[in-house]
Amino acid sequence: MTGRRSASASAVLRVVLDEGAIARSTIARRTGLSAAAVTGHVAELMRRGFLTELPEVAGAVGRPHVPVDLDTERFVVCGAHIAVDHLTVGLLDLRGKVLAQLEAPHHGAEPAVQVAQIAELLDDLLIGHAPDRTPLGLGVATGGWVDEASGTVVEHGLLGWRGVPLRELLTEVTGLDVRVDGHSRALIHAERLLGQPRARSSVVQLFTGNVVDAAFATGETVHHGPRSAAGAVAHLRVDDSEEPCRCGRSGCLEATVSERTVVRKAVEAGIAEKPTFAEVLHLAASGNKGAIDIFQERARIIGQAAALLFDVLNPEILIVLDQSVRDVEGCLSTIRDEVSQRSWICQNATENVVSSSFPGTELATAGGAVTLNALYEDPLFTHLANVS
Repeated sequence: MTGRRSASASAVLRVVLDEGAIARSTIARRTGLSAAAVTGHVAELMRRGFLTELPEVAGAVGRPHVPVDLDTERFVVCGAHIAVDHLTVGLLDLRGKVLAQLEAPHHGAEPAVQVAQIAELLDDLLIGHAPDRTPLGLGVATGGWVDEASGTVVEHGLLGWRGVPLRELLTEVTGLDVRVDGHSRALIHAERLLGQPRARSSVVQLFTGNVVDAAFATGETVHHGPRSAAGAVAHLRVDDSEEPCRCGRSGCLEATVSERTVVRKAVEAGIAEKPTFAEVLHLAASGNKGAIDIFQERARIIGQAAALLFDVLNPEILIVLDQSVRDVEGCLSTIRDEVSQRSWICQNATENVVSSSFPGTELATAGGAVTLNALYEDPLFTHLANVS
């Protein structure tokens, strides 16, 4: 009975997320629940602070109705993303809107150091941007092999992490309900809740940064595999690459397209002496031909991997999250062209291969989506209930 009650409350809350201000009678039609059941669930969700009533609206026919909507003023969802060189923290409302975000270089790669830095950055954001809101929880996304069930980073080669109990460490220093997941799965949750409606059918998320990985979902299920190891595409062999990889082989996808490789190639091409990835990206976005050529070749390699994933998993859409797709003209088109040439089943790459729905806030959104997904899956969850 408890499971059915939670599922029904989830259905109600998701309809309000999708539709905005909505009458209880419309919620009943959308969900197939009885009017009495909807009234009960709305009352409970209002008691917990997730829904609020709006002023009465005159109906076209019959009595006026009182719509309900998400209460986007009471709570704030905290999100953090741990990248190889920097941290991103953000605050989101219940609709996934990023209210504020900060990005900072690591103080050091040690887990305890990064955990302390995340807590410090979050405190700054909460005091500066949400002093009167209640933190609902902290979602954390990162690359590498992440066991979502235990909140453990099983392995993150580029950070040198093995078996890091990240959820436990962050819970201890923040006092918040902490959830941890891989960033590609987190982004799928974000797209399905807040972004691409087609992602609810089936979706592949391909993430390309210093870490390269992927995630897949179909229907209501995001695939994890044993210990959440699914999506490890870093060592896929790609054509036309002899780039040495830390695994001891050459031509692996991650080694070929990583941000560090981009920086090295920019130096070798004489584009800049000691650039950061952001500086090379800015040069390309500003029209520097040498930088553009590096990103275009990189996009072609990413397209190879995208075509393979498309043929193996046959999703409704494949989403590529990469900064060059967002900032450098032509990179997404190059990826699509490569998918069109290589894929046996992708009929329309323009429609089926798309960029992220969250340009500029992708990493903060990924972190926040870990907690938002927990909320919308089970708004009656005990820890969430205790915030009211």
